[in-house]
Amino acid sequence: MIVQPENICGAIRTSLTRAGLFADADNTSNAGNRWRISPTPFFLAPEDAEFFHQLGPHLLKFYAAWNKLYLESVKGTQWFAQYLDAGKPRELIEFGRMKRFRHAVPSLLRPDVIVTEDGFTVTELDSVPGGFGLTAELMSLYEDPSWQIIGDSAGGIPTLFYKMAEALAKEEKPCVAIVVSDEAQDYRSEMAWLATLLHKKGLPVYTVHPKEVQFREEGLFVLDAGEWLRVDVLYRFFELFDLKNISKSELLMYAAKKGQVVTTPPYKTYLEEKLGFALFHHPSLKPDWEKTLGSETFRALSHLIPETWILDSRAMPPYGVIPGLELRGAPVQDWRELTDLTQKEREMVIKPSGFSSEAWGSRGVVVGHDVSGAAWRETLAESLQRFPAQTSILQKFYKGKRVPISYLDQNSGKMETMQSRVRLTPYYFVVGDAAHLAGILATLCPQDKKKIHGMADAVMVPCAVKNSK
Repeated sequence: MIVQPENICGAIRTSLTRAGLFADADNTSNAGNRWRISPTPFFLAPEDAEFFHQLGPHLLKFYAAWNKLYLESVKGTQWFAQYLDAGKPRELIEFGRMKRFRHAVPSLLRPDVIVTEDGFTVTELDSVPGGFGLTAELMSLYEDPSWQIIGDSAGGIPTLFYKMAEALAKEEKPCVAIVVSDEAQDYRSEMAWLATLLHKKGLPVYTVHPKEVQFREEGLFVLDAGEWLRVDVLYRFFELFDLKNISKSELLMYAAKKGQVVTTPPYKTYLEEKLGFALFHHPSLKPDWEKTLGSETFRALSHLIPETWILDSRAMPPYGVIPGLELRGAPVQDWRELTDLTQKEREMVIKPSGFSSEAWGSRGVVVGHDVSGAAWRETLAESLQRFPAQTSILQKFYKGKRVPISYLDQNSGKMETMQSRVRLTPYYFVVGDAAHLAGILATLCPQDKKKIHGMADAVMVPCAVKNSK
């Protein structure tokens, strides 16, 4: 029996709505969780699927090298710590440098990967990513004998999330609290879904608001059916810039400081800055990166990470140039040279580097050739003016490959085809010393959209490989 694609989309929509992961059009309370539904996943070639399996270990090495070079910089052997620490509270900087957390890096890695005509480009890394709960549910809804969903075959995202927690706690069946702030409330439903799924399997995982965490001298506790359970692992789903608005944030940090709870991602502001890509590309740092990463990973990332620059407004000597940045065949010596670019020359992106409410969810991203010349000039001037209190970066824009995708039009009830550009967000969970690919979410936006992210006009599906006939 052949099932019509309209019926497949309807069934997927119904399942997502029941799970609390999708909002109907008349539900304005959670309007952000709505997108176009396709009857099939996004297909990758087998060699591309293998590429994503190999990317995780490279990214884990990148975080470890980034962490190592930063700590060396603090000792005076390098200069880039000043950029990574700019605009941060001193006490938070010192907290991230504590010996207890010296080797800690994020345990969930998610790059933003743009599919181009020439391959893939990693535009940024997110160490506090949303979307993995949604991706887990989508992976289960799109299962079919005709294809293989890409990801861990032994339980996928939920299982790997808990294995990650076990590795961090260094014990079996640890109690895990996913703490979601008000700032991140749009993701609360998917975190609650994930916790409920694991809880039904007999695993003590809870999604809670910071106010629901109880602090005692012996550690942190969450309430379950009238019983207070001590938390072993705290998954921090809140941004560090927002700590002053988070209830009990000082107590959560105190418990981490005393070793009463393992917190991931760690309280390391410097590992959440987009300007890490600019430091990676700086020619004077090349020997340090290559030595720390190893030649194989260094070469792989050199082809994937786009050219990126820190918008540093400080004066430069007359003989100085901004490394790697050229305009009309000549090296750029002053940011003001970028003020009056043509639309073609503005194929660049300006975005806040981190530690800001504008630095996540595509909020502060300005695509140069998608705005007027006046808007470009204003963005450039404001970004330079805010330095160093708020650091921004300039990044080369890579145009996404045009890809057709079918979806169900909710107004007409008919299938439509959209020409789109796609962003792939693979999720890697670190278990011990290994980064495991748990799944890949494809976000396909209309081709005229320069910023690719979750929106009502986007199609969001898991990635798969077609089975050979």
